[in-house]
Amino acid sequence: MIKAIRSLKDVEGITVSDDRILHSATHEEILQGATTDIYFAKSYEILSRMGLLDTSVTVEIFTSRSGVAAGIDESLNLLSSKDVAVWSLDEGEEFAEKEVIMRVSGKYGDFGLYETVILGMLASASGWATAARECRAAAGDKVVLCFGARHVHPAVAPVMERAAIVGGASGASCILGAKLAGRSPLGTIPHAVILIVGDTVRVAEEYDAAMPPDSPRIVLVDTFHDEAFEALRVAQALGSRLQGIRLDTPGERGGVTPALVREVRARLDQGGYSYVKVFVSGGLTPERIAMLAQAGADAFGVGSYISGAKPIDMTLDIKEVEGVPRAKRGRIPGITENPRLRRKL
Repeated sequence: MIKAIRSLKDVEGITVSDDRILHSATHEEILQGATTDIYFAKSYEILSRMGLLDTSVTVEIFTSRSGVAAGIDESLNLLSSKDVAVWSLDEGEEFAEKEVIMRVSGKYGDFGLYETVILGMLASASGWATAARECRAAAGDKVVLCFGARHVHPAVAPVMERAAIVGGASGASCILGAKLAGRSPLGTIPHAVILIVGDTVRVAEEYDAAMPPDSPRIVLVDTFHDEAFEALRVAQALGSRLQGIRLDTPGERGGVTPALVREVRARLDQGGYSYVKVFVSGGLTPERIAMLAQAGADAFGVGSYISGAKPIDMTLDIKEVEGVPRAKRGRIPGITENPRLRRKL
């Protein structure tokens, strides 16, 4: 059983060892309350002295803008061991600006410490899920994979990629992120392998020989030569075993453009390889996804647009104290009616 912070003395007892390798918080430290704001520990100190720490309260969490709810399940996991009642939206539901997405009732001392933690979980994950939903809308029924793990701290990369799947991404490349969402991680190979070997076709052949039968044969074709030329070389080498080619042309060469996608698609079709899909990645946004999809791209790998999405600010307010409506000035006391909230705990 992890002992949560209850006083300033508990805070003083938290130490950081000199041989600590990573700066990210462990699950135990989060549950302990070590990642919360210090003023909640101070609140506990004051309320304890006054005999009010076990005051019964109802709090509500509302949003700063519209988006897609994520981080709900993680918040519920955190609260599941507490003696509280929780109502919320479902993971993946869309919400409106200022909508209450979660309500918690219980003794303040049982959950007040975790305000910072819960708001952070909801804010970040909902921002990522919302960005993924925007990409999904732009791509229509075409594949969208999240490739954003390299843009964030590894401690949160799985959270981000899982949230992207909640938002509508077809899958994710981060191993743990995909598995948290109940999926298999998806991805091809990096340019590094092709650069080390020195030839795209040789890598394609070894990839085909080394990978399990159910692993899609999708090969990068922008490393050394013209993309259309390289796509044809790979298609000739692998034949019907090739499922797709990937375009990740760097910005120094103009990036992946609609014109490039149209040419590669046409060259493959003319060569009898109409079954080969065109997968694109590199600096994609919903606007670029829509243009490239119209040009003939079949699948998209999205990184920084999802990983760099702005968190959706969440606010937690006390709305009742011992069953009596009470709120800060400017807010309406009492429970906010939202029939979309469902009892979770």
